[in-house]
Amino acid sequence: MSERRDDLIAFLDATLEAAAFPDYGPMGLQVVGSERVERVVTAVSSSLALFEQAAQARAQLVVVHHGLFWDRDSRVVSRVMRDRLRALFDADINLAAYHLALDAHDSLGNNAQIVRALGLEPESTPFAVSGGQPIGKIARATQPLSPSSLVERVETAIGRPHATFMHGPSSIRQVAVCSGSGASFIQEAQSLGADALLTGDMAEPAEMQARELGIHFIAAGHYATEVFGVRALAGLIAEQRDCEASFLDLPTIA
Repeated sequence: MSERRDDLIAFLDATLEAAAFPDYGPMGLQVVGSERVERVVTAVSSSLALFEQAAQARAQLVVVHHGLFWDRDSRVVSRVMRDRLRALFDADINLAAYHLALDAHDSLGNNAQIVRALGLEPESTPFAVSGGQPIGKIARATQPLSPSSLVERVETAIGRPHATFMHGPSSIRQVAVCSGSGASFIQEAQSLGADALLTGDMAEPAEMQARELGIHFIAAGHYATEVFGVRALAGLIAEQRDCEASFLDLPTIA
């Protein structure tokens, strides 16, 4: 049981509509390895530990949310980059990355999955636009939530938040969701009528902004809010393609 690498990558590119999302680096296939794929590992972020564990699992393809190459980075191959590439080359592993496209996808994406996990209903309002495409989600509660109830749902679905600045209304009807680094969208969330913003990272201005805007702000962790998409991708690949796939959890505190 195996897939041609190029067929599998084409499937992922098309499913996630990767070409529609201008990004901060090359998305899709980033490192070429084996032409055939029997096992796929998905994970949040590229790292030497990930590639070593993928090699131990005898995977031929690693799919991540955060790839190896970013436009802002130096083109010098550092010691860290060299070691990561060597681990991929030695095990003949392919690496593919999907960043904004995997945040934004309407069913597989981090934000859609978070909305579902919180028991909210997605709305069609564009939110957190990046590169001309909406990345985040606006969602509504079928019954109004108290601030403590929303925090409890976040703890159950994602984990204990890094920060909660609860300065919004006592009755929460709309929640803006933007996984990862979404704190800068707090004013947009409030302007769209959201009573709360759920994101990953905590940013220094967020507490005072939340207080002044009258909105709840919850930072649930960058990593914790971005496991959803790659975990869903593993399930999709295992279900629809002729290869094995599993999610590898390498959590960070960020």
